[in-house]
Amino acid sequence: MTNKKLTKLVCAAVASASLLFGGCSQIAQEEEAEAPVAASVENKITAAVEEGVVPTATKTANAPKITTNARNTPVVLVAKNVGPAVVGITNKAVVQDMFYGQVETEGVGSGVIFRNDGYIVTNYHVIEGAKELIVSLADGNSVNGTLVGADEMTDIAVVKIDAKDLPTAHFGNSDEIMVGEPVVAIGNPMGLEFQGSVTVGVISALNRTLDLNDKRFKLIQTDAAISPGNSGGALVNYDGEVIGINSAKIAKSGVEGIAFSIPSNTVQYVINELMEKGYVARPYLGVTIFDKPTAARYGYQLNISKGVYVFRVALDSPAGRAGIQRGDIILRIDGKEVNSVNEIRSDIAARKVGDTVTVVFDRDGVEQTIELVLQEMPQQNN
Repeated sequence: MTNKKLTKLVCAAVASASLLFGGCSQIAQEEEAEAPVAASVENKITAAVEEGVVPTATKTANAPKITTNARNTPVVLVAKNVGPAVVGITNKAVVQDMFYGQVETEGVGSGVIFRNDGYIVTNYHVIEGAKELIVSLADGNSVNGTLVGADEMTDIAVVKIDAKDLPTAHFGNSDEIMVGEPVVAIGNPMGLEFQGSVTVGVISALNRTLDLNDKRFKLIQTDAAISPGNSGGALVNYDGEVIGINSAKIAKSGVEGIAFSIPSNTVQYVINELMEKGYVARPYLGVTIFDKPTAARYGYQLNISKGVYVFRVALDSPAGRAGIQRGDIILRIDGKEVNSVNEIRSDIAARKVGDTVTVVFDRDGVEQTIELVLQEMPQQNN
């Protein structure tokens, strides 16, 4: 029993006492005044909650629950808008065991839907050697996928599923990203059990060059947590744009927070090539070349102070047609000195089929200059 109710009883029992009558009247007036005040306070709290000024925990029990601006962060919006476009890709492949028998293996990676009619971008190493591809959508459905095309050099592949009206992600301009800006990684670390996982980090560095399996990649470095299974997933900025496809991670003892993503501008170029041709058309010189480190790797000792040694020339190639021979030392391309295999590869890779380049080379101590037209690199499967 409350104090006010107890007071009411006392007032009724001693109605003849004018002093107590006065006290009961005052209490009754206070109770009548409390009702509109309480309603006013509740209305103010509800209005404040709706405007995002106070947390929903201060609302009354009967008022509707409203999420505040403090919780509705850019990361939440990215997860809601981009997450449904990130899928799981299961690769069922057949490999050879130690006894030269055939064994079926299964690996899981990630992919990103970029067209609502079923086109998905992922990593080459996610689909490599696939006998069967199964795509697991964010809504829980799984469908078979077919390979449209793949490019090992950039670690990009395109997969198609038979579906319509799918959620899609949109690419941003990776040339505009800034070191330090926040990003969100979405993928399937450790497999489909953790499908659609979201991690947060920043852009740690741009234009990182990574050598993997004798191939060079220019990548975005991020500290967003990326684990096995995240490969092929999305790296997204706070505008909800995919600025990279997550690819490789340094996995060494004591190394944390170093992960890599293929820039979206590279991804879009490769996607267009794969969908149009089934492969990526690249220019080439048609030479096998050595610098000191690569020569030593193959058991040769190279005694040159500058340039790159020509070890082999394909006759029906730009270099072969222009007259470059085994033993020549390439010194400059379009006036720029080249002293390593990677420098020449990077220079030629940045050009287009049909471009004309000027090459200066040393033959038996005499410098010579030629012009050659870059041709499309032959495809191994053509």
